[in-house]
Amino acid sequence: MRTMTLLGAVDLPARTSSVPVARAFVRRLLDAAGFKEIEHVELLVSELLANAVRYSDSGRGAYGVMRLVVSDNGHALHVEVIDGGSAGAIPQIPEQVDPLQENGRGLWLVRELSSSWGWEQDEAGRSVWFEVPR
Repeated sequence: MRTMTLLGAVDLPARTSSVPVARAFVRRLLDAAGFKEIEHVELLVSELLANAVRYSDSGRGAYGVMRLVVSDNGHALHVEVIDGGSAGAIPQIPEQVDPLQENGRGLWLVRELSSSWGWEQDEAGRSVWFEVPR
């Protein structure tokens, strides 16, 4: 098992207005760490946060929170979005993806642009993560 080094974490209100804040946060962290593929990571962070706002219980309440955690294991960058989860919506990639469609491509992009991704849910909430090579 590889040791993870925490690069940074931030709690954000579960609102769409938090997405650009998270992108700027990630850009600063990765720039400081010398990571090269910042644009891909920003895009994937945007997709996961937008999904958390749209589909999780965090996005349904006035005081919902989502947490963004960025770590490095020396070989890959590990990015995780933690939200309140949802009993009715589970993360899944649609079988057909229209590249011109505005919605429904988020997890498809995560799968296509990351080296691995996944999710877990328990009574405390849901975590969706991805990794990209260093």
